[in-house]
Amino acid sequence: MGLVDAPLAGRSVPRVEDAALLSGRGRFVDDLPVTPGTLALAFVRAPHGHAEINNVDTDAARAMPGVVAVITGADVARLTRSMTVGVKAQVDCWPMAVDRVRYVGEPVVMVVARDRYLAEDAAEKVEVAYTALPAVLAPLAALAEDAPVLHPSLGTNLINERRFSYGAPDTAFAEAAHRIAIEVDYPRNSCTPIETYGVVASYEPGEEAYDVTANFQGPFSIHAVVARALQVPGNRMRLRTPPDSGGSFGIKQGVFPYMILTCVAARVAGAPVKWIEDRLEHLQASVSATNRHTRLEAAVTAEGRITALDWDQVEDCGAHLRAPEPATLYRMHGNMTGAYAIDHVRIRNRVVLTNKTPTGLNRGFGGPQVYYALERLVDRIARQLGLDRLDVIRRNLIPADAFPYRTATGAQYDSGDYQTALDRAVTEGGLADLIARRDAARAEGRRYGIGYACVIEPSVSNMGYITTVLTPEDRAKAGPKNGAQSTATIAIDPLGAVTVKVASVPQGQGHRTVLAQVVADELGVPFDSVRVLADVDTMRDAWSIASGNYASRFAPAVTGAAKIAAQRLRAKLARVAAQQLNLTAEDVAFRNGRVVDSGNPDNSVSFARVAAAAHWAPGTLPDGVDQTIRETVFWTPDQLQAPDSEDGVNSSLCHGFIFDFCGVEIDRDTAEPRIDAYVTMHDCGRILHPAMVDGQVRGGFAQAVGAAFLEEYAYGADGSFQAGTLADYLMPTVMEVPEPQILHHETPSPFTPTGAKGVGEGNCMSTPVCIANAVADALSPVEDATHGPDLTLPLTASKLAPLVFAEEPQSRNPQADPAPQASSAGGRKLTGEGRAVVAASRQAVWDMVLDPATLEAIVPGAHGIEKVSDTSFKADVTLGVGPVKGRYKAEINLSDLDPPNALTLSGKAVGGLGTGQGSGRITLTETPEGTEIAYVYEAEIGGKVASVGGRLLDGAAKVVIGEFFRALARHAGGGGGGSGPLGRVRRAVAGGRATLATLLKGGRS
Repeated sequence: MGLVDAPLAGRSVPRVEDAALLSGRGRFVDDLPVTPGTLALAFVRAPHGHAEINNVDTDAARAMPGVVAVITGADVARLTRSMTVGVKAQVDCWPMAVDRVRYVGEPVVMVVARDRYLAEDAAEKVEVAYTALPAVLAPLAALAEDAPVLHPSLGTNLINERRFSYGAPDTAFAEAAHRIAIEVDYPRNSCTPIETYGVVASYEPGEEAYDVTANFQGPFSIHAVVARALQVPGNRMRLRTPPDSGGSFGIKQGVFPYMILTCVAARVAGAPVKWIEDRLEHLQASVSATNRHTRLEAAVTAEGRITALDWDQVEDCGAHLRAPEPATLYRMHGNMTGAYAIDHVRIRNRVVLTNKTPTGLNRGFGGPQVYYALERLVDRIARQLGLDRLDVIRRNLIPADAFPYRTATGAQYDSGDYQTALDRAVTEGGLADLIARRDAARAEGRRYGIGYACVIEPSVSNMGYITTVLTPEDRAKAGPKNGAQSTATIAIDPLGAVTVKVASVPQGQGHRTVLAQVVADELGVPFDSVRVLADVDTMRDAWSIASGNYASRFAPAVTGAAKIAAQRLRAKLARVAAQQLNLTAEDVAFRNGRVVDSGNPDNSVSFARVAAAAHWAPGTLPDGVDQTIRETVFWTPDQLQAPDSEDGVNSSLCHGFIFDFCGVEIDRDTAEPRIDAYVTMHDCGRILHPAMVDGQVRGGFAQAVGAAFLEEYAYGADGSFQAGTLADYLMPTVMEVPEPQILHHETPSPFTPTGAKGVGEGNCMSTPVCIANAVADALSPVEDATHGPDLTLPLTASKLAPLVFAEEPQSRNPQADPAPQASSAGGRKLTGEGRAVVAASRQAVWDMVLDPATLEAIVPGAHGIEKVSDTSFKADVTLGVGPVKGRYKAEINLSDLDPPNALTLSGKAVGGLGTGQGSGRITLTETPEGTEIAYVYEAEIGGKVASVGGRLLDGAAKVVIGEFFRALARHAGGGGGGSGPLGRVRRAVAGGRATLATLLKGGRS
């Protein structure tokens, strides 16, 4: 049965998705129509990294106009059950805080109202009383005996530990000529999609059923987690996804706790409920990649051949171990030797909990953490042995004749020719020219380095790999888990038009285009006669727990299932056509929308005519052909088996190969690193759409540049999140991302129907460490060093400066650093000073400062000030800092009174957006123009408001305090800064001082 002569697959045909997306007609979750009467949801979130919840007062919020329901953690616990935890541990995992908050931004209360504005206003009225607890942020610190324990029922922060041994690592290390080790910390970051989380949920009490629309990406094993938490069977938890998603990169897997919470809100409110996450919520409380501490040691021969690896990994999964974690740690388990032929491996894996956002899927998913350690170690091996780094890589690569290759830890690498791919990259990428450029730069005294990285990019995850976290005995009790079911349905209508339906949510990968290419090729029909639907409805569509768009499974698995479905339909249609054309089925060919006699093309019939038979005349179908209307395929590869009794696991089906090299120069004056050239060679099997593969590589590369140079989730010692806006969590723009040279070497996979492997995540694994190796070479050239510098991402100028510049001599008159800093309690510290002139006597100013009515009139955002005693006041104020605005309850105390000369003002404020406390000394001095008020203050803030970053906070503090004294001046009848020449000079000097302080504090290295 022949096919169309010029295949569509493998060509860069125009994307069918682009017309709608580029003209603003995409259908994202917030664009979809909702049922009349749908309510809005807002959250009250934890301002503390770690605290007991003492009391939740919702009375004022419930009394607000338009409020339908206010729901606490206790309500959620009553209506749901704890979410599934991926390991055996005595710990609950609720989607909302019940008795304790464990990270800043954790949901504490839900408010449901007629619209989002009313819900947000009412949320500010909720008063939560906390007792702050010590926080723990670093994975090694979480293991300390005296570390604060997040979950008392667990009794420790170590929620899981496993040890593995493959081959004979003890012997290999004992016989090794060299033992070379490295210790690294890989930081937290996030790929940060443009579109944030979105959920619309309704509840049908008659059936006790939920209907959810969410921009969830899968895996749909999480569907069972959600249904179980809601205490309903799976068929009473309908999940639908919108046709379009504004990016995900793994992050939107983490929307599922909010699916549960929105369902609860709909049930309590008795109406559909909609929630769209804002950017601040997303940064501080969605999910991020894990941060990991790794010690990796290699047994090495004198020639640089690695014979064994010893891994010790401590994985930080944040405050809760949410499904599918600790998958980030175990996804790469079969690939722990990377692209190298290493026979002996020892692994110790520990999973810890800290006061940070829970983790989840993120582009690369475990790969960046593994390869940063492994490839930095390979670089160090070459340095310490005085060998060429590229020779060490070549010496250890898996040989081409070894495929399919079984790794020490159990993975089965499907295909590859790593040596040839590397050699092509070196030649076609111009490595010799780059080396010459580096040498010329060094001759001029510039710091220029070249880095290499060699990684394996796994795709199509084995659903059983995560069970490696269990012992073989526990796995035997639970029953085997394995495979990677993919589904596809192809239907042909009475006119011969073809529809493809898959359970894989697109996030920009071009599902509709590529599937149309593959199916059109198989059926021999025009490309535009195939239409693809990729939104998911669990009550309507064929799906499995492995369904979804993750683990780079679309090209190898989803298109593979569609190809098999098309082949099965084609085989049936060939028999129908053979009967109509008086041929055997073997002589039938499908070409250009017609079914023809392969030996006599004039003997043909239209594809539509053949397809119509099952609709219009099913009685004419040949024996053995039931119908040609619809074909659904469930495909899982045989190679993905459950972990064996020795803990060996083929954790992924396909294994692409990437070899990168780059040149990086570090500025001699600023220590700013810059990529001069970047070459990336990919073997992703058969390429189905070259332009989209190119786009996937570029996207992964851009996000990896961000991870290498800019991005990090920063936390204060108290757990306060300090990277909560895009002014502080910096992502790369086109100005920071150079043009990479992309090369390809194709070795089709024998394990997938199309020969394709996954692509798109690989550079998130290879690029950060490739850049780090180049920076190491620039700082400490191989020929000059045997160790090389220790480097921690992101590689900012402030981190590199101490390695670039000689230590500066200490000043004879050292000045205090004016930059914002963490206080002893861990919050963000703010300091400042200023002056103002008021046209009133000292006594008049003194009386006004102590008068509640005057204070209410002049305190910015004050709704009321109550005098508790002569020196104590309570205030209700609304303040805004950048994108954050909230209502605070403040307590103010006056002390060290020296009437009418000076006083100390101290106090604290607590609100839904955070906490603050501080003190300031105010002095009053008579001048010819009135009274000069001088003030010096020191404050610290924590919680959500701390996440907006230092520059905004410093500016906001100056604005608020400045406005206070300007209002005081106006109230006293003065001009706020004095009149006449002296007043103008004072205002100019004060303004200059404030501007200089802002520049000093707001600068970023």
